[in-house]
Amino acid sequence: MNYEALRHFADSWGLVAMGVMFVSFIGWTFLPRVRDAHARAATMILDDEDHANG
Repeated sequence: MNYEALRHFADSWGLVAMGVMFVSFIGWTFLPRVRDAHARAATMILDDEDHANG
């Protein structure tokens, strides 16, 4: 595969693949089933260290 063929692939299907992955990752953050995990991660720094270790 030469440079021109690789460049053509990256400009067409590579861009589509990256766009689909980007939309998937953004959509995943808004799923209802991960809401609790995100809320826990957002307040994790405020938890007491003794409570977090045991």
